[in-house]
Amino acid sequence: MIFNLPNSLTWMRIVLIPLVIGVYYLPLPPQEQNLIATLAFIVAAVTDWLDGWLARKLGQMSAFGAFLDPVADKLMVAAALVILVQLERADAIVAIIIVGREITISALREWMAHLGAAKSVAVSFVGKLKTAAQMVAIPLLLYQDPLLGLPIAALGEWLIWLAAALTLWSMGYYLGKAWPEIRSRAQ
Repeated sequence: MIFNLPNSLTWMRIVLIPLVIGVYYLPLPPQEQNLIATLAFIVAAVTDWLDGWLARKLGQMSAFGAFLDPVADKLMVAAALVILVQLERADAIVAIIIVGREITISALREWMAHLGAAKSVAVSFVGKLKTAAQMVAIPLLLYQDPLLGLPIAALGEWLIWLAAALTLWSMGYYLGKAWPEIRSRAQ
């Protein structure tokens, strides 16, 4: 089922990507650009959780939704990281680590599914921690300005480096889980 409520939320997340990026090209004061991009990213992050919950709750899980949801997540995170690097709010090495891991693990999951061993690379706790760190760090870095006396930019920078470390850890975890299958197929 391509169009149901959960999939529509996923599509909305994809549609928000140009807003997160494009707002920085509009003739607006930087604080307004930051606020709009942050709110769009937060809406996208909330719909990421909501679409999965609704799909399970309404019995509207589909193969198309299972495909589109992680694609939307990866596109949103990659787009936000690119704009953050351009704005000099995130280091390029962080973006390379996070985006590179996403490509690697997506390819690994596809290959393992083709082999009938998808469960060996199912989402892990460390993968969920990585996602949580990213989804908090990115809006903090987009917003940038102090809020309620908190150094938002510094918190975001610390969290994005933590997300990069968790990214490497989770990639090692998934590759380790898949290694027996990789080794047996390489011979």
